[in-house]
Amino acid sequence: YDAPAATRTRRRNGARHVPGRLTSKIFSLNHIIAPLTDVRRRALPRPRIFARVKPLILTATALLAAVSCLPAHAQAPPSPATSTSHAGAAFVRDSLDAYIRRGMKAWNIPGLAIAIVKDGQVVVSKGYGVREVGKPEPVDNKTLFYIASNSKLFTGTAVSALVEEKKLSLDDRVTKHIPDFQLWDSTSTRLCTVRDLLCHRLGTKTFQGDFTFWNSSLPRMEIVRRMRLLKPEFQFRQEYGYCNSAFTAAGEIIGRVSGESWEDYITTEFLRPLGMTNTAALTAGIEVRPNLARPYTTGLGKLERLPYDKIDALAPAASIVSCVDDMSKWLRFQLDSGRTADGRRLLPWSVLQRTRDGNTLVSTRRHPRRPMHFQAYGLGVYTGDYNGRQIYWHTGGADGFVSGTCFVPEAGLGLVILTNQDNQAFFEALRYQLLDAYLGVPYIDRSRQALVPTRAAETQDARDRAGLLDRAAKGRESNAKLPRDFRNYLGSYQHPLMGVIKVEADGASKRDLRIVFPSLPGLTAKMEWMSGEEWLLTYSNPAYGRFPATFTGEGEKVGTLTIKVNDFLEYDPYTFTKR
Repeated sequence: YDAPAATRTRRRNGARHVPGRLTSKIFSLNHIIAPLTDVRRRALPRPRIFARVKPLILTATALLAAVSCLPAHAQAPPSPATSTSHAGAAFVRDSLDAYIRRGMKAWNIPGLAIAIVKDGQVVVSKGYGVREVGKPEPVDNKTLFYIASNSKLFTGTAVSALVEEKKLSLDDRVTKHIPDFQLWDSTSTRLCTVRDLLCHRLGTKTFQGDFTFWNSSLPRMEIVRRMRLLKPEFQFRQEYGYCNSAFTAAGEIIGRVSGESWEDYITTEFLRPLGMTNTAALTAGIEVRPNLARPYTTGLGKLERLPYDKIDALAPAASIVSCVDDMSKWLRFQLDSGRTADGRRLLPWSVLQRTRDGNTLVSTRRHPRRPMHFQAYGLGVYTGDYNGRQIYWHTGGADGFVSGTCFVPEAGLGLVILTNQDNQAFFEALRYQLLDAYLGVPYIDRSRQALVPTRAAETQDARDRAGLLDRAAKGRESNAKLPRDFRNYLGSYQHPLMGVIKVEADGASKRDLRIVFPSLPGLTAKMEWMSGEEWLLTYSNPAYGRFPATFTGEGEKVGTLTIKVNDFLEYDPYTFTKR
């Protein structure tokens, strides 16, 4: 998932958001469909081109003689790696604080935490801003944030570790471990392997099914069972499509093979040995934890606080809650080939290497704004090139939180950035700014580069929101009759994937409706008549957005209701049939 964030399409779980009106939530995930093809088209400089030199061949004697004749200061010129490391250190020392504070103000971010690992040492681990708007408690390096899809590499690493123990194979059929597992068609069901679950190539669209699964009360195995209802848009293994429910299925396999639940395995095998003592594998009960950031969005224009997501139904895809102090330990583990901070080997290098092998090709085109050309997806992590170095990264988005992790083994560099405002691209701009500094890319203000098109998108979004509200106001003020008797809209409506929702009267006006979502605890939506068959749909959780909703029917009989949520949750609308 990667790609710049733009106000109109917020990103979640590592998926790259494709541009489109946001109306309620994140941005940038830029829908992971093609992570680094960047939907916002931020301008990036071309990589510096160095002049070629003719090869020079010297005998050992001649070389030693030549070196001995050099002045002392010329005998050991800094290597390009050393030079760029110095540039990165200078940026961190001289400019990082001001850059972050300026970016947080521009993007309206209450709180941010960052850690930078370089050459085995944590060189930055700190927070900026506040945990909660209106309260003085600051963000620090132990402040907890949802890391969302950055959870996926933990799941991929767990599967790889079990492969190393020969308890399963990446090429095992999923039905070997979950006998009643099914996809839409029998061929895909028969062919689907454990590897397929972890690299987004089932043929479904990005985020397909997540309106049903995100914040759901469904058991995890029920989510796995409902994967058979996801009609693919593409051929199996032919296209990249970000799929959270597939990671949930992988988590169930981890449980069956290891004898522990996904969360227990992650905690026992990774969190405790690495000393990540402040990290929780699940979101349940997270509100009572001290030093927890509050989630916010500007998806509907103003900064609003959101409820905490309850996403343990998709835990293997998105549920970990952590801080930069703990995540820096995860980065050091990745950069030191599977060792803990004290040098003890926790996992063989082959386990980590297996997660980084590209399985699904995401893009082979030169990025128009960044020094990148190739992107692929491994087992819970993206890989690509950046100014001649191989990088690994993921992003994550939950309601009110977006985050990113990145590590560059060739440069001994690791980055983690956590924020508590989901409708912004600064968390990614900051990552690229640091990659530029450490990997030798000429300076360009990545935040400003992303902000210019975002401001234009925000202006258009504001017009669109005002237009919908104006139509709803005119509908209330008019004496026009509804297309059919108000009572005929009430009742239960069925969707093949989500199941039943209920449409009720909202108040005594007999013109407003309310939707209740039984499988999404706490979520409702108010419907205000605008004109004809269109109603203004406003969700109780601002993260879900505000959109037109449409009824169809013949005469007094209602046939269907079509509703949509923010693209950050799912791109396609759902059509429910009245029961």
